[in-house]
Amino acid sequence: MIRYLAAAAACILSCGPIHAAEPDYYDNRSDAAALVTSLYNAIDRKEYARAWDYFGERKPAADFQAFAQGYATTEAVDVVTGAVSEEGAAGSVYYQVPVAIRAHHADGTEAVFAGCYVVRQVNPAIQEPPFRPLQIESGSLDRRTGRLDAALPEQCGEMPPP
Repeated sequence: MIRYLAAAAACILSCGPIHAAEPDYYDNRSDAAALVTSLYNAIDRKEYARAWDYFGERKPAADFQAFAQGYATTEAVDVVTGAVSEEGAAGSVYYQVPVAIRAHHADGTEAVFAGCYVVRQVNPAIQEPPFRPLQIESGSLDRRTGRLDAALPEQCGEMPPP
């Protein structure tokens, strides 16, 4: 028992970060921040088809294979979102979601990225089947240094958060 504990302690010091085998499934499209959190939950669980589906007509890569390949070395993802702002336009509401993520890579390195996602909700009262829930319209993240919470933008776009 003591030998095992000593080996475990040595590994904690030298093996790098240890992550849970798989995070709980989270799929919540009830608000813009929850949608972005769901995106990174799908990436964290390596459910790339689910992650791909959170995007609207403008996808973040040329095709699904390129999208999935972009996360080939990603082992885990931490995400924080900030105060969401919104603006209505022509039958839709657009939400600006500040976000910061930390990607844990297979080689033990980490990278922090931060920026904004634009999420769109087409007015449910004017939709015809198939219903389109909240969808990510676009996103722009840049590499940052330092702590995850310090990388989070205070706001996105011109509209201040409520």
